[in-house]
Amino acid sequence: MNFRPLHDRILIKRVEAKEAAKGGIIIPDAAKEKPQEGEVIAVGRGKKTDEGEVIALDVKAGDRILFGKYSGAEIKLDGEEYLIIREEDVLGLIEGKTATAGRKK
Repeated sequence: MNFRPLHDRILIKRVEAKEAAKGGIIIPDAAKEKPQEGEVIAVGRGKKTDEGEVIALDVKAGDRILFGKYSGAEIKLDGEEYLIIREEDVLGLIEGKTATAGRKK
């Protein structure tokens, strides 16, 4: 895939949570909430100020991030689902090996 978002937009792929149903209850995919964690695939060059200066983004390809529940626009590229969001919709970076340690099981 050869795609680069414009300005302060970020292309991310959602990171799916590992499912472990307790008590044998199976939840259909349509009823599950989409994860709010993703991996940055590509980033734009940055946001332009009124003076024309470009401010680089704080995230880069390969970062794991948390983003708002209703953020961005869902798109399909090469048969894969992605999300395009603005940098202001990023809530934070997930660092280290325990990236999914705080998630409910």
